Amino acid sequence: MGVQGLTGFVEERGVFFTDLRVRDTKLVIDGSSLYHRLCFAPDADFRRGGDYGAFAAAVRDFFGVLRACGVVPFVVLDGGRGAEDRKLATLRGRAAEQLRAAHGLSRGAGGCLVPLLTREAFVQALGRLGVPFVQCFAEADREIAGLANRWGCPVLSLDSDFFVFDLAGGYCPLSHFQWQSVRAAGPQGCYVPARCFSADRFCRHFGPLSTALLPLFAVMNANDFIALEALEAFFSKVRLPRGCAAGRGGKHLRLQGLLNWLAQFSEPAEAVDNVLKYLKKHQREEIRELLCTSMEDYAPSDVNLEDFFQNGCYECEAARKADVPQWVLDALAKGKLAPFVINALILRSTFLRVQVENMQRPSAHSTALPIRQVIYGLLLRVSHGTEDASPSKQTNELPVVCEFDRCQKTLKKTFVQAASLPSDFYDDRFPLDKLMEVPMSCRQMLLLETLGVKMNFLESIPSNLQLAVAITCYWIRCSEPKVKLNQLKALLLVIVSGELQRITNDPDPTVLPDEDDSVAYNEFLKWKEKKLQNNDFDLDAAHSFCQWQCCLQMGLYLNQLLGTPLSEPDLSRLFTGTLVHRLYQELKSAPSVENLFILSPKMAQLYLVLLNTVES
Repeated sequence: MGVQGLTGFVEERGVFFTDLRVRDTKLVIDGSSLYHRLCFAPDADFRRGGDYGAFAAAVRDFFGVLRACGVVPFVVLDGGRGAEDRKLATLRGRAAEQLRAAHGLSRGAGGCLVPLLTREAFVQALGRLGVPFVQCFAEADREIAGLANRWGCPVLSLDSDFFVFDLAGGYCPLSHFQWQSVRAAGPQGCYVPARCFSADRFCRHFGPLSTALLPLFAVMNANDFIALEALEAFFSKVRLPRGCAAGRGGKHLRLQGLLNWLAQFSEPAEAVDNVLKYLKKHQREEIRELLCTSMEDYAPSDVNLEDFFQNGCYECEAARKADVPQWVLDALAKGKLAPFVINALILRSTFLRVQVENMQRPSAHSTALPIRQVIYGLLLRVSHGTEDASPSKQTNELPVVCEFDRCQKTLKKTFVQAASLPSDFYDDRFPLDKLMEVPMSCRQMLLLETLGVKMNFLESIPSNLQLAVAITCYWIRCSEPKVKLNQLKALLLVIVSGELQRITNDPDPTVLPDEDDSVAYNEFLKWKEKKLQNNDFDLDAAHSFCQWQCCLQMGLYLNQLLGTPLSEPDLSRLFTGTLVHRLYQELKSAPSVENLFILSPKMAQLYLVLLNTVES
């Protein structure tokens, strides 16, 4: 969520913050804010598709600091858009902004854009580190506030809505959480210097103002769920204390004036009645309902996240009303299904995130369309045994999903038909809530058939790379324009470098270490340190690698939906955008770079096996 102008207003008046030494406490973390913050590192490259290894290292360092300070983190991630889809207009606006940023980056301008698989890399990193986390059914803010209040601990986020929630342990903005400047304090140990916002302190400054009125203040200032136009009549007629002048500072003066005006009321219903007096009579009931509904976004949530963290049980009334199967909700809560899946299931609508690609060409996501259609087919198929199969509904029409995607430089919606599935998946015994009862062999076959690969082709590939190789085969077959050989080689060399890093830095204790691998890895690191002869940005190559990431994303989602018939690859070791672009450039001018791992017979052999499998 987010309240327009509130962060600047609060930051400008530092009196609402107190200094805090964060140590020996639970900490409820807004996962979406955290991964955006860590992703936007000062030295990050946003043009070449993301460096997931560097991102995963930042996640590891962050939680390492918390552990050293005795802080026990609990990460809460946003889920889908919610059954009512009230943020659709806001999300369309954000998607258009991201499209403008991607276009600017493609032309060499500055800017930031979250790489496509950042959320997936973050969830994987949390799992590896053993950090407790949950992914909510919809927006996470209320559940974050509820858990923090249950435990009396602070919230760590970068979302202005947390200035509105009444939080017992306060709100620490990530912008003031100095985790890279840990301090030691004698026998008590080290701590993270931070600043903590208190809603009580904020309200005492204006009035005194009741904290119960802050939600009304937020929705009247336009948050992600309500536009301000409906209330302009109020702001044009009411006399706010201290004025609300236009021009420089006008927005902040309006915020201040509204807070002072609200302070005269003891509770929200009285304040709403007084707001409505300034509106035309025929508008009043509609605006009352809009304001009251929007204020509920700051009310306590019915979801008990403490129960999830203690017993692994995620109960949600909104999901129950939306008829989400329990196994789907459990998998979503544990991060084993993506928000994309829940949006397709309950809204029949999805957003496909833009990357830095060639805007003159069709969207990079078009390559992965057949995979998405199979996902939609699995989610939306109707069991023949249900009342939905009544004569009036017995048509051969397949369900349709609305996709928001790029068409050149604009956001466009397209209606996509779900795929027709093999007969195994239309068996009356196996509607969506029984999908996990379909034999694993059938689920694996559907995955591989979708990707156009047979299992015997993958038998020579390490199990942790089989899914990535199958997806790469699909990419080679379906990409338009066709993938160039040097693009394929660059990608496979990056995958081999990730494997070499894995066996060197995290060796299997049951396997004897090989000196050749260490030597090859050190040589690889020396090669990476060399100054680049050519750092040109090739937009067509970038587009091709974007297509691969789109295929990988949807391949991961389909594999998850089918209960992971193939192991999920470690994204932090699978793709490094700056490295794949560098290798592609060097392969064009110095083909000998293909022998980068020749000092390790094992890695040289792996590269040849990958190349031969994909080419065959």
